[in-house]
Amino acid sequence: MVTKWTRIDRRIIPTTCYYWLNGRCNRNPCRFLHSKPPIVTKTVNCNGGRKRCSESESEENSLTKRAATVWIRNSGDCISKTPLVEPSQTSSPTISTQVVGEVSQTSSHTSSTEVVETAESSSPILSTAVVEVSQSSSAILSTELCKYWINGNCVHGDKCRDMHSWFSGDRLSAVTNLEGHKKLVTGITLPVGTNKLFSGSTDGTVRIWDCHTAECANVTNLGDEVNSLISQGPWIFVGLSNIVKAWNIQNGSGYTLEVPNGRVLAMTVGKDTLLAGAEDGVISAWKGSSEANSPFKLVASLLGHSKSVVCLTVGCPNKRLFSGSMDHSIKVWDLDTFECKMTLNGHTDTVTSLICWGNFLLSSSLDCTIKVWAESQEKTLQVAYSHNVESGIVALNAMTDAEDKTILFCSCQDNSVRLYELPSFSERGRLFARQEVRSIEKGPGGLIFTGDGTGLVTVSKWSEEAKVEAA
Repeated sequence: MVTKWTRIDRRIIPTTCYYWLNGRCNRNPCRFLHSKPPIVTKTVNCNGGRKRCSESESEENSLTKRAATVWIRNSGDCISKTPLVEPSQTSSPTISTQVVGEVSQTSSHTSSTEVVETAESSSPILSTAVVEVSQSSSAILSTELCKYWINGNCVHGDKCRDMHSWFSGDRLSAVTNLEGHKKLVTGITLPVGTNKLFSGSTDGTVRIWDCHTAECANVTNLGDEVNSLISQGPWIFVGLSNIVKAWNIQNGSGYTLEVPNGRVLAMTVGKDTLLAGAEDGVISAWKGSSEANSPFKLVASLLGHSKSVVCLTVGCPNKRLFSGSMDHSIKVWDLDTFECKMTLNGHTDTVTSLICWGNFLLSSSLDCTIKVWAESQEKTLQVAYSHNVESGIVALNAMTDAEDKTILFCSCQDNSVRLYELPSFSERGRLFARQEVRSIEKGPGGLIFTGDGTGLVTVSKWSEEAKVEAA
């Protein structure tokens, strides 16, 4: 085996394997060292790159009186000087910053980049020092999912620096996965009084799962994308293109409710009224009817949004209807008169989800914010707090844990679901998916159901006892 060596000026030192330092080298034999080379520390005087750099090496370096500067040497000339980390200033007469004098490596096994370091400071007080900390096997792992694990072909296993886990948190544990859908899961619901879970997908099917066995009990192919799915009492409502399918799971009857135009992207029920928001921006409202041919009667069409209605919820003071749209606005409706009472303009992108928490309204958007709306003395809703997230938000839901704390589930475009404790918004954990999670539904006993873009329905549980890590 030929060991890879790196030449620094006139000295030859062995090169340490970058992957070995990170605990994931899979080459045997490997031409790089699986040990750390001796520390080489130099004082470099550079004349602007026009002449060859002169050097002097000290026998013993005092780490408390040195500032590190990284010089990248190429063909014997100093071509750049790059500060890596700037430590905070200190009033102490001594320098407490540690200099790590290891040779920096790149991610390639064949890299020949050479690094020479450290220039002595003329002052005993460190004020503008630059410190390089080489990555070692004890470095903090990445907080991103491994893209190779997502595709099922990561070769590093447990030693991979990226995450191979669905969960990260202290009270989260996996229960099971429900596999069957082929495309994005757009709705999950558990009708009250049954042991069945219903899920809808853009693959055109609604699946019924047995909650005891986790087996799929029935599949209904509707021949069109399922864009929304909810339940109320014995009724299951499925939003398709231009229609809403209504099924009574007690007597097996089914009805079709026509929508003016476009896909039905959101539905909710409030004050004995079924409300469906469509792609054309219209919200259709049906109430119960005594007619034999249909138990539902269209009573109103709520006009106001200029683009698709994406989310609906009923709640907060006075049982009002709230609608979020691609036109970036939230509208507040009176469910007795079906009139728009106010328009909330706080987001700068599509409003993706709305939930009510006590007397507060929580809204999320693709603009990477969660806004908390509170009623003012003038009876208008104002933004009381805005929480920023690193990625666009696509869905919200909330549950109350055993300690009576509210946990907010926030699904983001980076394929994660962040868990926040309200009202502090302190992060309690994360769920991870192979694709974006569009559906989040809570169940009895702390169960959480999430559906992602691959068609997978994941069942997890929020436990009363804390856990160090849920895998």
